Amino acid sequence: MKNSVKKLTLLGLFTLAGIVFSSCSPEESPKDHVKLWYSSPAKVIENEKFSHQREWLKALPLGNGSLGAMVFGDVNLERIQLNEQTMWSGSPTDNDNPEAPKALEKIRNLLYQGKYLEATQLTNETQICLGVGSKRGGPFGSFQTLGELWFDFGTDAEFHNYHRELDLEDAVVRVNYTQDGVNYSREVFASYPDQVLVARFSADQPGSISFSCKMDRLERFTTHTEDQQLVMKGALSDGKGGDGLEYMARLAALNTNGTVSYTDSTVIVKDADEVTMILSASTDYVLSYPSYKGTDYEHVTDTHLKAALKVPYEQLLQRHLDEYKSYFDRVQFRLGESRIDDIPTDERIANAKLGRGDSRLVELIFQYGRYLLIASSRPGTMPANLQGLWADQVHSPWNGDYHTDVNIQMNYWPAGVTNLSELQLPMFDLITSLVKPGERTAKIQYNHNGWVVHPITNVWGFTSPGEKASWGMHLGAGAWLCTHIWEHYLYTGDREFLAQMYPVMRGSVMFYLDWLVQHPQTGKLVSGPAVSPENTFVAPDGSHSQISMGPAHDQQVIWQLFTDFVSTSTELNKTDELVKKVLDARERLAGPKIGSDGRIMEWAEEFPEVEPGHRHISHLFAMHPGSQINMEETPELAAAAKKSLEFRIQNGVGHTQAGTFGWSAAWLISQYARLLEPEKANESLNTILSGSVAPNLFNLHPPFQIDGNFGTTAGIAEMLIQSHTGAIQLLPALPIEWSSGGVKGLKARGGFEVDIHWEENRLTHALIKSHRAGSVVVRYLGKEAKIEFNGRGTKTVRLLDFKLG
Repeated sequence: MKNSVKKLTLLGLFTLAGIVFSSCSPEESPKDHVKLWYSSPAKVIENEKFSHQREWLKALPLGNGSLGAMVFGDVNLERIQLNEQTMWSGSPTDNDNPEAPKALEKIRNLLYQGKYLEATQLTNETQICLGVGSKRGGPFGSFQTLGELWFDFGTDAEFHNYHRELDLEDAVVRVNYTQDGVNYSREVFASYPDQVLVARFSADQPGSISFSCKMDRLERFTTHTEDQQLVMKGALSDGKGGDGLEYMARLAALNTNGTVSYTDSTVIVKDADEVTMILSASTDYVLSYPSYKGTDYEHVTDTHLKAALKVPYEQLLQRHLDEYKSYFDRVQFRLGESRIDDIPTDERIANAKLGRGDSRLVELIFQYGRYLLIASSRPGTMPANLQGLWADQVHSPWNGDYHTDVNIQMNYWPAGVTNLSELQLPMFDLITSLVKPGERTAKIQYNHNGWVVHPITNVWGFTSPGEKASWGMHLGAGAWLCTHIWEHYLYTGDREFLAQMYPVMRGSVMFYLDWLVQHPQTGKLVSGPAVSPENTFVAPDGSHSQISMGPAHDQQVIWQLFTDFVSTSTELNKTDELVKKVLDARERLAGPKIGSDGRIMEWAEEFPEVEPGHRHISHLFAMHPGSQINMEETPELAAAAKKSLEFRIQNGVGHTQAGTFGWSAAWLISQYARLLEPEKANESLNTILSGSVAPNLFNLHPPFQIDGNFGTTAGIAEMLIQSHTGAIQLLPALPIEWSSGGVKGLKARGGFEVDIHWEENRLTHALIKSHRAGSVVVRYLGKEAKIEFNGRGTKTVRLLDFKLG
């Protein structure tokens, strides 16, 4: 898709009640301001090299959107674990059930009659997918590791002066240590411009670099040497008893002095002054339904590697820096004064677990989320999955797939607000690829028009329900995914993108217009049979059930889709009968309801939850990321949403006996920010920092699941700026302990870029930029001002007659 970020050219400078809004730039900080750094390596344990998660969670991640690496930094035996964006087992398969539509009316009638046990049994018999679904080893497949690079330095000598870091400002992992009187250095980065992984080994004394390097993986690989390259290749399982996707990785060495030789399995370096190892990798996968085949991966890897080998190391590094920093440098964030980072990151995390967190860790986790998004999702690549781009197993947790009942959506919550909108384009490519298989599922599974997807999907176009109705009958996924389309437009103003995605949104709308039915008791349009993602209630007949008519989540995401579709149609000057039908259906939708206990009802009836502290808060979608419930227009519903959060937290949301559901706690940050509850939002943030981050700051579900990282970054941004109601709200949820600070480069809906500075918990100044003519309302502490942009340059506006909001 075309780059959707447009240059900002106009500045609005204004005063509000004596507070001056002017240029804001957080003070320049030391280079180590945003580094993860450690005084010891992640250990490489040979006999557990493929499964030792404890040490893998200390390794440092690199990525260019397509090629990923986890760098351990061990001294005598280095391990660099490799990933490639399309390394998926499995294959396309037909899972839609043509018998399913026949039972829908009976299931609905049973639910209307309160016969939940019978309705659930019939749903499980008739509405699940054909085949094994997402079960391990089947054609659904799994995202998996590309393999390993092993560097054996042939010594067990002691070392000292050890330092290991990931510099978020330049996306380079560096390792330095002294051994036998020699100072050694390593630099590793993943280059997007050159599509290679680069690792340089150097020392301060000539002839000091000697090692053997192997490349392997757990299964399905061979290695050989060709044209001064070590080549690993193979084919993954198709889940049907045969071979599926094919892959290849190529490795070559460039040495200064010394010698390099190749065997069929090893690169051997002897007595070099410096060595640069360059790796390329690819598969034959392309995101193109229904074949998904087409890339000449052998040629691609050879071309990338040979081209990179011709470029001097310094130039490779500079190309990488220029491209990476064009994303990362857009946003700066500082709490308090600039200061030297003299505490290793793992010690900071340990301190946070003891309740001694600090503002540096907040800055770091915020920028780390931005870093991980840049590393795992670039235009033209696959979107970030449950583990982003990093997995060290041949079967990742939950298949490392795309969960569409919150997880992939959360991955992209920080994209717009933290000035990385174009990094969301891979998700739109994936959504577009689901339309054709989703149309087939809609027709066969439900006999409906449009397209549908359920709570999970993969790279093979899986759109069917899951193999169990308890979670697999989540019908709101397509609507939720499509809400990102209008959001992306609000941040970028890219009409070409909006027009391109309009048919996708239209197809989703068509499905829900067919799917919704009129409830015989209320007359309202409801979705069902459907679940509230992964939650269970006690039905009136005493059964534990998930299936009902009109769960709040479905109603809310469909409302948001319909609202966004009408806005999109208006923006594109498209008025037809479908728009009128959508407007009518939206008015007839069953909306959010407040229960007798003052909470937002999760289901259409007041059912008791089996798990009162369930990790999902799907029925609060309308509060965040949706906008149907907000503090300005629906204060009673917002108050009920707050009670719902309090009830969940009192009963354990975000927590399990084994640890913390990181993504769930991350969602709470944004929820409380929307409720203008800064201390509660900060409490949720501290829950993450104290209970669900690994030594390398990966978020733990557990195990590692990257959505919590992205949700945390988005939550911090939501505490600093909000724009979901159309106005720009500055510092809406600033906690007391963030007494001073500044942020530069955040985005607001409407295409605005915002810099903010505050002291003693009070806004001091801000800068609002726009590339469009028009106006925007800016709010702070209940007061508001209107700024006009004329589209012809810089305009200073003084608003002496501000009023209470």
